[in-house]
Amino acid sequence: MGIKEKIRFVKGWPRSEVLFRDITPLLADADAFDTAIDKMSIHYIYKDVNVVCGIEARGFIFGGAIAHRLGTGFVPIRKEGKLPCATESVTYDLEYGSATLEIHTDAIKEGERVLIVDDILATGGTAAAAVELVRRLGGEVVSVAVLVDLIEFDNKSKLEGIEVFSLIESGPVERVKW
Repeated sequence: MGIKEKIRFVKGWPRSEVLFRDITPLLADADAFDTAIDKMSIHYIYKDVNVVCGIEARGFIFGGAIAHRLGTGFVPIRKEGKLPCATESVTYDLEYGSATLEIHTDAIKEGERVLIVDDILATGGTAAAAVELVRRLGGEVVSVAVLVDLIEFDNKSKLEGIEVFSLIESGPVERVKW
Protein backbone atom coordinates (compact mmCIF):
# COMPACT_ATOMS: atom_id res chain seq x y z
CA MET A 1 0.00 0.00 0.00
CA GLY A 2 1.39 3.40 -1.01
CA ILE A 3 1.34 6.80 0.63
CA LYS A 4 -1.83 7.94 -1.14
CA GLU A 5 -3.77 4.96 0.17
CA LYS A 6 -2.78 5.85 3.72
CA ILE A 7 -4.65 9.17 3.57
CA ARG A 8 -8.19 8.84 4.85
CA PHE A 9 -10.97 11.03 3.47
CA VAL A 10 -13.47 12.32 6.03
CA LYS A 11 -16.58 14.01 4.60
CA GLY A 12 -18.07 16.89 6.53
CA TRP A 13 -15.25 17.56 8.99
CA PRO A 14 -14.63 20.11 10.47
CA ARG A 15 -17.48 21.70 8.45
CA SER A 16 -20.20 20.10 6.33
CA GLU A 17 -18.77 21.27 2.99
CA VAL A 18 -15.21 20.05 3.69
CA LEU A 19 -13.63 16.81 2.48
CA PHE A 20 -10.87 16.47 5.09
CA ARG A 21 -7.64 14.62 4.29
CA ASP A 22 -6.66 12.75 7.46
CA ILE A 23 -2.95 11.85 7.43
CA THR A 24 -2.92 10.04 10.78
CA PRO A 25 -3.03 6.56 9.17
CA LEU A 26 0.09 7.48 7.16
CA LEU A 27 1.86 8.69 10.30
CA ALA A 28 0.98 5.43 12.09
CA ASP A 29 2.53 3.29 9.35
CA ALA A 30 6.33 3.35 9.82
CA ASP A 31 7.09 2.34 6.23
CA ALA A 32 4.67 4.82 4.63
CA PHE A 33 5.86 7.65 6.88
CA ASP A 34 9.52 6.83 6.18
CA THR A 35 8.84 6.75 2.43
CA ALA A 36 7.07 10.13 2.55
CA ILE A 37 9.94 11.72 4.46
CA ASP A 38 12.50 10.20 2.08
CA LYS A 39 10.66 11.40 -1.02
CA MET A 40 10.20 14.90 0.37
CA SER A 41 13.82 15.13 1.58
CA ILE A 42 15.42 13.81 -1.61
CA HIS A 43 13.97 16.72 -3.57
CA TYR A 44 16.05 19.13 -1.46
CA ILE A 45 19.39 17.37 -1.08
CA TYR A 46 21.14 19.62 -3.62
CA LYS A 47 19.16 22.81 -2.98
CA ASP A 48 21.45 24.16 -0.25
CA VAL A 49 18.79 24.41 2.46
CA ASN A 50 20.13 25.95 5.70
CA VAL A 51 17.04 25.59 7.87
CA VAL A 52 13.61 23.95 7.72
CA CYS A 53 10.55 25.75 9.08
CA GLY A 54 7.51 23.67 9.98
CA ILE A 55 4.05 25.19 10.24
CA GLU A 56 2.00 24.23 13.29
CA ALA A 57 0.95 21.55 13.84
CA ARG A 58 1.43 18.76 11.31
CA GLY A 59 4.17 20.71 9.58
CA PHE A 60 6.21 20.07 12.74
CA ILE A 61 6.00 16.32 12.14
CA PHE A 62 7.16 16.44 8.54
CA GLY A 63 9.46 19.46 8.93
CA GLY A 64 11.37 18.03 11.89
CA ALA A 65 11.95 14.73 10.13
CA ILE A 66 13.01 16.44 6.88
CA ALA A 67 15.38 18.76 8.77
CA HIS A 68 16.95 15.70 10.36
CA ARG A 69 17.39 13.98 6.98
CA LEU A 70 18.89 17.13 5.44
CA GLY A 71 21.18 17.77 8.42
CA THR A 72 19.73 21.22 9.10
CA GLY A 73 18.12 22.96 12.01
CA PHE A 74 14.36 23.13 12.52
CA VAL A 75 12.35 26.28 13.30
CA PRO A 76 8.69 26.13 14.35
CA ILE A 77 6.19 28.60 12.95
CA ARG A 78 3.44 28.64 15.55
CA LYS A 79 -0.04 29.90 16.18
CA GLU A 80 -0.29 33.19 18.04
CA GLY A 81 0.79 33.19 21.68
CA LYS A 82 2.67 29.87 21.67
CA LEU A 83 6.28 31.14 21.52
CA PRO A 84 7.97 32.42 24.70
CA CYS A 85 10.37 35.06 23.33
CA ALA A 86 10.15 38.05 20.98
CA THR A 87 8.20 37.21 17.83
CA GLU A 88 7.36 38.49 14.38
CA SER A 89 3.72 37.84 13.44
CA VAL A 90 1.44 37.80 10.40
CA THR A 91 -2.35 37.74 10.41
CA TYR A 92 -3.98 36.26 7.33
CA ASP A 93 -7.38 35.18 6.04
CA LEU A 94 -8.66 31.61 6.20
CA GLU A 95 -11.57 30.08 4.32
CA TYR A 96 -13.73 30.82 7.38
CA GLY A 97 -12.05 33.58 9.41
CA SER A 98 -8.52 34.68 10.12
CA ALA A 99 -5.46 33.42 11.98
CA THR A 100 -2.07 34.64 13.13
CA LEU A 101 1.28 32.88 12.79
CA GLU A 102 4.44 33.75 14.70
CA ILE A 103 8.14 33.01 14.56
CA HIS A 104 10.91 33.96 16.99
CA THR A 105 12.68 37.09 15.76
CA ASP A 106 16.08 35.39 16.10
CA ALA A 107 15.08 32.11 14.40
CA ILE A 108 16.30 32.92 10.88
CA LYS A 109 19.57 34.64 10.07
CA GLU A 110 19.91 37.12 7.22
CA GLY A 111 20.45 35.27 3.94
CA GLU A 112 19.63 31.77 5.22
CA ARG A 113 18.00 29.50 2.67
CA VAL A 114 14.75 28.22 4.15
CA LEU A 115 12.46 25.33 3.29
CA ILE A 116 8.90 25.75 4.61
CA VAL A 117 7.04 22.49 5.31
CA ASP A 118 3.42 21.63 6.02
CA ASP A 119 1.21 18.59 5.52
CA ILE A 120 -1.43 19.99 3.18
CA LEU A 121 -1.63 23.05 0.94
CA ALA A 122 -5.23 24.18 0.60
CA THR A 123 -5.89 27.85 -0.21
CA GLY A 124 -2.25 28.83 0.29
CA GLY A 125 -2.93 31.48 2.94
CA THR A 126 -1.03 29.76 5.74
CA ALA A 127 1.97 29.01 3.52
CA ALA A 128 1.99 32.59 2.20
CA ALA A 129 1.98 33.90 5.79
CA ALA A 130 4.94 31.63 6.62
CA VAL A 131 6.80 32.91 3.53
CA GLU A 132 6.20 36.48 4.67
CA LEU A 133 7.54 35.73 8.17
CA VAL A 134 10.73 34.15 6.80
CA ARG A 135 11.29 37.08 4.43
CA ARG A 136 10.74 39.64 7.20
CA LEU A 137 13.60 38.00 9.10
CA GLY A 138 15.87 38.17 6.05
CA GLY A 139 15.59 34.55 4.97
CA GLU A 140 15.39 33.37 1.39
CA VAL A 141 12.55 30.91 0.80
CA VAL A 142 13.85 28.00 -1.28
CA SER A 143 10.50 26.22 -1.52
CA VAL A 144 7.28 25.21 0.17
CA ALA A 145 7.01 21.43 0.58
CA VAL A 146 3.77 19.64 1.39
CA LEU A 147 2.59 16.06 1.41
CA VAL A 148 -0.69 16.91 -0.36
CA ASP A 149 -1.50 19.82 -2.67
CA LEU A 150 -5.26 20.41 -2.94
CA ILE A 151 -5.16 21.57 -6.54
CA GLU A 152 -8.85 22.48 -6.67
CA PHE A 153 -7.95 25.67 -4.80
CA ASP A 154 -6.19 28.65 -6.36
CA ASN A 155 -3.29 28.20 -3.92
CA LYS A 156 -0.37 29.00 -6.24
CA SER A 157 -1.51 32.59 -6.81
CA LYS A 158 -0.67 33.36 -3.16
CA LEU A 159 2.77 31.79 -3.57
CA GLU A 160 3.82 33.41 -6.83
CA GLY A 161 7.53 32.99 -7.49
CA ILE A 162 7.86 30.23 -4.87
CA GLU A 163 8.48 26.61 -5.82
CA VAL A 164 5.78 24.36 -4.37
CA PHE A 165 6.71 20.69 -4.09
CA SER A 166 4.17 18.01 -3.17
CA LEU A 167 4.08 14.24 -3.24
CA ILE A 168 0.37 14.06 -4.03
CA GLU A 169 -1.96 16.33 -5.97
CA SER A 170 -5.51 15.93 -4.75
CA GLY A 171 -8.58 17.20 -6.51
CA PRO A 172 -11.14 15.72 -8.83
CA VAL A 173 -8.49 13.08 -9.62
CA GLU A 174 -5.85 11.90 -7.14
CA ARG A 175 -2.34 11.88 -8.58
CA VAL A 176 0.85 10.65 -6.95
CA LYS A 177 3.62 12.74 -8.49
CA TRP A 178 6.61 10.54 -7.79
